[in-house]
Amino acid sequence: MSYVLISPCRNEQDYMRRTLDSVIAQTVRPDLWIVVDDGSTDDTPAILAEYAAKHDWIRPVPKPDRGHRAVGPGVIEAFYFGLSQIEIDDFEFLCKLDLDLDLPPTYFGGLIARMEADPRIGSCSGKPYFRAGGRMVSEKCGDEMSVGMTKFYRRACFQEIGGFVQEVMWDAIDCHKSRQLGWIACSWDDPELRFEHLRPMGTSQTGVLTGRMRHGFGQYYMGSDFWFFTATCVYRFAHPPYLLGGLATWWGYMRAWIKGAPQHGDAGLRGFIRDYQRRAIRVGKGRATAEVVARQTPVWEARGGAA
Repeated sequence: MSYVLISPCRNEQDYMRRTLDSVIAQTVRPDLWIVVDDGSTDDTPAILAEYAAKHDWIRPVPKPDRGHRAVGPGVIEAFYFGLSQIEIDDFEFLCKLDLDLDLPPTYFGGLIARMEADPRIGSCSGKPYFRAGGRMVSEKCGDEMSVGMTKFYRRACFQEIGGFVQEVMWDAIDCHKSRQLGWIACSWDDPELRFEHLRPMGTSQTGVLTGRMRHGFGQYYMGSDFWFFTATCVYRFAHPPYLLGGLATWWGYMRAWIKGAPQHGDAGLRGFIRDYQRRAIRVGKGRATAEVVARQTPVWEARGGAA
């Protein structure tokens, strides 16, 4: 039941204490927590040193400063820098964890229990919420995805899919690749697995709309079906930032298409994603996901399950 956390971070002094405290309070603590300081210029290094002095399983790892915050590819680059500090085969599970979260105390124990009950679950998470107007608001993440800010993996699955791509939408591409290979990726909205995201998704360092445009580019990069993607943009009209968020996301996709930007190099995976999305338009994501999981069962069984 051993697990390791790897947390890329840069200038997280405003949020990181809540994350650190919530992990320390876990009923099932990690065996090791690698925190990659990706060139912080604030008090992040000092805070990490303070916590590491009290908890020997927290290990800060400084990374050379690239000179700026880099979401998407830069975050995964920092993740792999942290991963290089360990022997991955020493752990049964691993998790890429952001430092702007407040987790409930049974969070990791709950995920592990569910994965032990179903050996086909390769990646999972709870659901993110953010605080607005005095209440907790869901970030509306689909049940068929494990969320990127707390991406909890069975090591065997992580290795089989080849890990994370260093590009925007890495946290969706990995879930689709998992299903293609017969694994299950999922998230649950049960109260004991809900966590607070202190910096809501898509709030880029240069603005919310920039974050939405980046998401649109990521959808193009992974080969999303145009009509499925457009439908998701329309759905997002009803969520903050109202109307503009969906339009910015759609424009991010269209701008990449107009420029002829490169897409993910695995054409088979891109086709797998589009087939799933087109089916989801007709029958809904829940049923489409269940059909994919059932259809890929022979792939899972042919490998002897998680062997």
